[in-house]
Amino acid sequence: MDPDVFLPLLTFAFVASITPGPNNLMLLASGVNFGFWRTFPHMCGIAGGFCLLLLAVGFGLGALLAAYPQLHLALKLAGGAYLLFLAWKIGTTRRMGERKGSERPMTFIEAAAFQWVNPKAWVMAVTAMAIYTDPARPFLSVVLVAGAFTLVNWPSVSTWAGFGVVLKRLLADPARLKWFNVVMGVLLALTLVPMLW
Repeated sequence: MDPDVFLPLLTFAFVASITPGPNNLMLLASGVNFGFWRTFPHMCGIAGGFCLLLLAVGFGLGALLAAYPQLHLALKLAGGAYLLFLAWKIGTTRRMGERKGSERPMTFIEAAAFQWVNPKAWVMAVTAMAIYTDPARPFLSVVLVAGAFTLVNWPSVSTWAGFGVVLKRLLADPARLKWFNVVMGVLLALTLVPMLW
């Protein structure tokens, strides 16, 4: 891939990965409630799941969804329902994860699977593959796009989880934590708005 294309791709990947969306809001809440290291499998799941989604879209899944709009709609509805469930879970959490309770951070598998129903992840994957792949070298360009996103994904997800850890001390007060989690739940639910239009 030409450096004149790869540098804009890295910029697009970074901007798309660092901006607020379902993954980053969940990482912020997880950093507050569970700390950085307990959130680490969640971060790894985002990176791994999104890389697989990019490869799948690049190697033909995007065309399948375009050919069968009902499948795309079903995926959208399932993703929206799951996102609302996660927003409810975050919004109703009332204590930090280190304390006794049934709450736990997302696992690697849960975070990886979430990428397949995450509306922002789909928009990012389809856009990246449409703009930055080279029809003359499809295999290599798809792998390079997935690699670029994986490269910038780690600093992005780490930043959001780190923000959560920084806020943790401020939110040690149960009342503040309650309102933080309510706001995070509402913001996560609001990420569905672009999908509805």
